[in-house]
Amino acid sequence: MAHAPERPWLQSFLAREALPAAFAEVVERHYVPFGRTLAEWQGQKGGPFLLGVNGAQGTGKSTLAAWIQAYLGHEAGLSCAILSMDDLYLTRAARAALAGQVHPLLETRGVPGTHDVALGVETIDGLLGGEPVRLPRFDKALDDRSTEWFPVEGPVDVILFEGWCLAALPEPEGQLAQPINALEREEDPDGIWRGYVNAQLAGPYRALFERIDRLAMLKAPDFACVHAWRAEQEAKLRQRVDREGIDGSGLMDASRLRRFMMHYERLTHWMLEEMPERADIVWALRPDHTIGHPRAC
Repeated sequence: MAHAPERPWLQSFLAREALPAAFAEVVERHYVPFGRTLAEWQGQKGGPFLLGVNGAQGTGKSTLAAWIQAYLGHEAGLSCAILSMDDLYLTRAARAALAGQVHPLLETRGVPGTHDVALGVETIDGLLGGEPVRLPRFDKALDDRSTEWFPVEGPVDVILFEGWCLAALPEPEGQLAQPINALEREEDPDGIWRGYVNAQLAGPYRALFERIDRLAMLKAPDFACVHAWRAEQEAKLRQRVDREGIDGSGLMDASRLRRFMMHYERLTHWMLEEMPERADIVWALRPDHTIGHPRAC
């Protein structure tokens, strides 16, 4: 590998994000070339540019988003705002109401139908319009929306919109009939829940996703890896709760996590199958989280 240029800000970034020094090689080999491409895309558009980043749980979406924001600011002179689909989840009370009206499984956050799509559209349109906005925040330790939102004065050059089901397409109707796991078989035997989720992707979520200018994908090897990586995230969240003494009522043990992940399984499989061919860039992850050769459209 050629000698990398000095990036004084990178060491501070690695320390702030608690990343190993080896991550610097990932940066130089994969992310710096993409950062340059992203800056070019923004220049070609000549206004606020919306990059979508799709990736299952634990693939590194938040780390990539934070790095892009730092890179654009330090080396391209561009401002960047980050919005996560996780921060658009409906409140716990709203999900409970939805569960009573449509299907009990909708009380669990995650799948399309459990986000506040109108809030997402309003927030993104504000950012695209150069207006001051407040970015919503969701507290996973509480499993509820936070009252502390993040102000962005605007205008910004790049909006980075990331999420596990970001830009997902609805499945073909014929694929919904067969349950994919015990959760669907035992708690959604008539397919009402998965049909509702699919209808959300075909309807309201299209307005949210059609604003994306380009799509990047962090592609997990398989769902087993996703489950393992999500368990690592839960362990880190538990450490945060213990360290900071905050409310951890939303934390999950192994059994609860296993059931929780079943909510995500169907759509994760579908996205791993269909999305790589239409994403603008795909980073294929290995089980050890290293990155194979990227594929760009």
